[in-house]
Amino acid sequence: MNLAIDAGGTNLRAEIWNDHTCIAKKEAKSVETGLYAWIETLLGEFKDVRSVGISFAGQVQNGIIVSAPNILIDKHDIKKVVEAKYEVTLNIDNDLNCAVLAEAKEFGIQNICALYVGTGIGLGAIERGVLIRGFKNVATEIGHIPYKKAPFLCGCGRNNCLELYASGSGIAKWMEHKKLLCDTSLQELERTGEREIVDMFHEALLSAIGTTLTLFNPQVLVLGGGIIDANPYLESFILKDIKNYTLSNSLENVTICKSKIKNAPIKGALLLKDYND
Repeated sequence: MNLAIDAGGTNLRAEIWNDHTCIAKKEAKSVETGLYAWIETLLGEFKDVRSVGISFAGQVQNGIIVSAPNILIDKHDIKKVVEAKYEVTLNIDNDLNCAVLAEAKEFGIQNICALYVGTGIGLGAIERGVLIRGFKNVATEIGHIPYKKAPFLCGCGRNNCLELYASGSGIAKWMEHKKLLCDTSLQELERTGEREIVDMFHEALLSAIGTTLTLFNPQVLVLGGGIIDANPYLESFILKDIKNYTLSNSLENVTICKSKIKNAPIKGALLLKDYND
């Protein structure tokens, strides 16, 4: 059996697979349940699991959790601890690295980027079939590139991250700063006349996509995440305006589209064992 976990900024989700069949799904809250403790609970219930793959919304390197601003972490060296206690292999990687592995398999291509917007904004990139990782596996942390100063801090401790403008957590922080009480959805902000937050989100999202296209020149750019899914208009909006945010050459013959995979990060977590082998 294989255990796949999507450790996101809001929820922990797990799927237990027996060969090619998902036999169970579990869920918990990221800020309430320690990741290691939850893995122990799952392995206690599903004793035939031999492989664990984790898609993680944070920074990881060599099986060690380096940074996780939105997730309760009770063990940082999670690969070493779990493998020492249980008869399993454990692979953990950034959630967008996992997502882009799943998207590459879906499209059957070797040059692809996946940009997901949910609690945060993240990017995964594959060039000629190889994940772009960087020296410490943080090469594509697009949410934390310098963008514009905000009157509050990002989870990473800085006040000028792109994520402060183009993410669900960023929208929530702007609403708190403005003392707004409406729902955090883009539609509700539009309805109540809070156009400024929506406009800032749009511009930051286009900047993130333009930067991605210019830096990585993918054949396909896949858009996903909770905010993309909840706002279908964003796809046509992006296709209409992206030409103003990137090199024209970067747009030649590129496909920009929404993800067709339900929970690509967890599907990518299932692929980690074979990819890392």
